[in-house]
Amino acid sequence: MNRREFIKGVGLGAACLAVGQFSLVAEGRGKSMEIKTVKLYENGFMTQPFAMGLEDGEDKFDKSVKYRSTLQNFLIDTGDEVILVDTGLPLEQPDMVPDVNAPIYLGSRIDDYVTALTKLGYQKEQVTKILVTHKHPDHTGELRSFPNAKIYISRVEADAMELKGDNVVRVDFTDGAYENFAKCQKIADGVYYIFAPGHTTGNSIVIAENEGLRYIIHGDVTYTDEALYQNKLSVATEDKTAARDTLNKVRAFMEKHKTVYLSTHTPLGYENLAVKKVVDLANMPAPIPPTMNYTTQKATGKYVCSVCGYVYDPAVGDPEHGIPAGTAFEDLSADWKCPRCRQSKDKFNKA
Repeated sequence: MNRREFIKGVGLGAACLAVGQFSLVAEGRGKSMEIKTVKLYENGFMTQPFAMGLEDGEDKFDKSVKYRSTLQNFLIDTGDEVILVDTGLPLEQPDMVPDVNAPIYLGSRIDDYVTALTKLGYQKEQVTKILVTHKHPDHTGELRSFPNAKIYISRVEADAMELKGDNVVRVDFTDGAYENFAKCQKIADGVYYIFAPGHTTGNSIVIAENEGLRYIIHGDVTYTDEALYQNKLSVATEDKTAARDTLNKVRAFMEKHKTVYLSTHTPLGYENLAVKKVVDLANMPAPIPPTMNYTTQKATGKYVCSVCGYVYDPAVGDPEHGIPAGTAFEDLSADWKCPRCRQSKDKFNKA
């Protein structure tokens, strides 16, 4: 008995009891599609300057204004195959120590990626494809756990990561335009992988079509939905011009199509999914303040880049940039930048 027959046998209501699950019926295919949330971190926050300060400058925004932050990725079960969109942080990644002055704090860990996937009822061996939105470790950390899955990633990002292996598909987006997006690759019926650079130079988004709705599953086109509604870009961006073009296209797409926005770094991602909330750009929902009651955690002396996940370890230093082993983070010069994403020192959190 295959998985679809099992679900039919136990009844759709019973099958829908899994955490983070939402059932959809694919248009014209006669098969159900399920989009699920792989929940990894909860109860974090981000500041308004971090989430919205790229074009106007961080000083134009109020750092005391904070939005909820989390970390989750998404899964698409087409009925015929299991497709992941990103794979979370590496299992061994040190967690951030809560710091109310940090630009972004992911929150407390719920599960590592593979454990969260198992809790949704899936084994690693069932995953057939992985669609990578971009190269950062909070989106690619456990690619290594799925050697049997085809990894679809834009050629730009694959080359930046120096990915190797017969299961790596360097995507050149050769299937032409998808609506107002110039380049796409069709992955399965109703599932499209779309080139959307900006946050990184090879960034992509995923659009799933079901029940007359479009589901945009993205990495970091915006960090929080409030930025989408207010048409603002995060400072965590490699290419400002491309990021502006991508956000313009996303918003124009939403004006034409009923769209559910599934974000990685805000609980609004899975909250929108649960109720099929369609974006209405003219009416931003009232923001919900984050929970700020954190327990004290002991710092290790290491620091984590809040944008790309790079870990600065004083025992190692940054020898490629002239920083010898034994250099404390506090002793790094003010103009030192993250070796991976080139963000400034103030974007690092204690680990």
